[in-house]
Amino acid sequence: MRINRINVYTVQLPTKGGAYKMASTEVHSLDSTLVEVVTDDGITGWGETCPVGPVYQPHHALGARAAIAEIAPGLIGESTQSPRLLAKRMDERLNGHNYAKAAFDIACLDLIGQRLGVPVSTLLGGALTDRVPSYYSLIVGSPDETARIAADKVKAGYPRLQIKIGGRNLEKDAATVHKVWEAVGLKASIAVDGNRGLSVPSALHLDRLCQNIPFVFEQPCNSMEENATLRGRLTHPIYLDESTEDLNAVLRAISSGIADGFGFKVTRLGGLTKMMTARDMCSIRSLPHTCDDAWGGDVIAAACVHLAATVDPRRFDGAWIAQEYIEGHYDNTNPVVIENGHIAVPQRPGLGVKPEAGVFGVPVASYSC
Repeated sequence: MRINRINVYTVQLPTKGGAYKMASTEVHSLDSTLVEVVTDDGITGWGETCPVGPVYQPHHALGARAAIAEIAPGLIGESTQSPRLLAKRMDERLNGHNYAKAAFDIACLDLIGQRLGVPVSTLLGGALTDRVPSYYSLIVGSPDETARIAADKVKAGYPRLQIKIGGRNLEKDAATVHKVWEAVGLKASIAVDGNRGLSVPSALHLDRLCQNIPFVFEQPCNSMEENATLRGRLTHPIYLDESTEDLNAVLRAISSGIADGFGFKVTRLGGLTKMMTARDMCSIRSLPHTCDDAWGGDVIAAACVHLAATVDPRRFDGAWIAQEYIEGHYDNTNPVVIENGHIAVPQRPGLGVKPEAGVFGVPVASYSC
């Protein structure tokens, strides 16, 4: 089962209901990149990577496609039987750019699953559940409106809420956290996500203003070093998200005791194969985490959910997918959807989703023998 052709597609994913606002940026439409890997025996696998604009991380859509252009020609003719060998071949073509390599890793696992007749979750060690909890991300907004949405989402079945903060008056952030707590109480767990937007003094101040409210503080400050200085000075546990740039960063955060948990992104770490390693490192230290990605449609959503199904439920904080924020699906027959705050794990071979023919138009690039 060797790679015969690689097609690259792009799709625009406008945000539903207005801008998606975070501490560092707001986005109105996301540019997703999909790779279609076709083997010599006619099987097709899909991968996807969709950075949240050029500011959230040092990843962006044009960068993903430039990296794919460097990698793809060297993969033609390669076997898809081993994701590890494929990763080696990609590293021989290009240093870094994990978020682009992740699309090929996901497509490779999709191909293997289809060939073996098993879902990707089986290739990742085996599912522990057929339905995983999701969480809802409350964008930066007014305290009252954020609290109203929070209450609605808890009624809809979400077991966890993430409150975006930063980029504005700190007292307004604190008021938002208090309003959400008043609205939902212990009906849902809460994460307060700074998206790197707070200084160390601001993080300490917000912690004091909200010290009686139970929540996890997700990536309050920009660097791992800044967040490390908060250890022992906060009332709330610290999760790292953007600082987990690769597996070495995850290992460093665990071994030095910087993080109490993580918000993991599949493409940031380089795909599902590397995410398995992060999952297992967290398991050794009993550290909770999420299985998410920055954005994207059914392909990346399916990848996140397959991995999420393999995590011990006692250490799992939810899978975030963009379905609530975008219109439509790539695969209308087998879409990945959130129902009652949870997501069914695809049971068909491979990822379990197959973009409909022509849904992306013509490829923006193609590579073949």
